[in-house]
Amino acid sequence: MENMTIGALAKACGVGVETIRYYQRRGLLAEPQRASGGVRRYGEAAVARLGFIRRAQDVGFTLDEVRTLLMLGETPNCRGARTLAAQKLEVVQARLRELQRVRRALAELIERCDAGRQHQCPIIESLARTY
Repeated sequence: MENMTIGALAKACGVGVETIRYYQRRGLLAEPQRASGGVRRYGEAAVARLGFIRRAQDVGFTLDEVRTLLMLGETPNCRGARTLAAQKLEVVQARLRELQRVRRALAELIERCDAGRQHQCPIIESLARTY
């Protein structure tokens, strides 16, 4: 049953109206025809689709990747979805390695600063160093 306005849909899904319009412009969510009275009405399918989009974004998929997943879901194509998820996992693991490197560097700078033996601040000195 198509009975929600865009505002009600936004509230039900925890997103803004402009987010819904943006997803419509990107082709991720269909824009229903205007009903009598000139108001567009959305149903449970739109709620489900928005939920899918939000959950996919929560695990790191971009909107282009979400579009691909939505298309793969129409077939259904588990192998394609798995490939996309595996690629995303590789990206996440690379980011984690980089964040670990940054964590170690910051911890070292803080430790050097806490030692209090330098005339110059080791954090500022390290950041000002030319490579």
